[in-house]
Amino acid sequence: MATVCVARSAGVTALSEGEKIDSDAVSRLFSDHADELVRFLTGVAGDIQLARDAVQISFTKLIEQGGPDKRESRKAWLFRVAYNEVLATRRRQVVGDRVKRGLQWLQSASSAPADDLLVRRESVESVRAAIDQLPTPQSEIVRLRIYEEMTFAEIASQLQIPLGTALSRMRAAMGSLRKRLEGESPLGRETGDYDD
Repeated sequence: MATVCVARSAGVTALSEGEKIDSDAVSRLFSDHADELVRFLTGVAGDIQLARDAVQISFTKLIEQGGPDKRESRKAWLFRVAYNEVLATRRRQVVGDRVKRGLQWLQSASSAPADDLLVRRESVESVRAAIDQLPTPQSEIVRLRIYEEMTFAEIASQLQIPLGTALSRMRAAMGSLRKRLEGESPLGRETGDYDD
């Protein structure tokens, strides 16, 4: 329901065609379709909180971008935007899971035998060196995400950049790190099985 409050405080919003959508229209759309959207997205994602978040983001985009200028097509637009948001969030979660698995491998060094500990320390050093070689905008995102454990939304807010930019920089950084570290550590592996 935060979206309705945002819609009311935003007043009138420009549509892509130059027309306006007023807060009452957004409120009506929210009351008419929000529950249906949450149910649909919960079925798609299997996660009600993710579904609720995607609905909120969709209505925020409706307020910011205006959506379609025809009243009949706004419901379809909301469903499409919400569905795409769920898919994008799932993709980001998969990438985040891969990063976490790689970090767990690096952090498990304390429970390893002495030889393994030396190898792991060298791997950690090579990862840090590779991060240092990244362009500053990318290395900044990686450090905030991995070492500060910030969400991408928090990173975007702190750096005053769009969320998509933060995600793109992280994706580019991970690609560069994967290429640089190939053969040195299992960060780029798809599976969670890491042979010692």
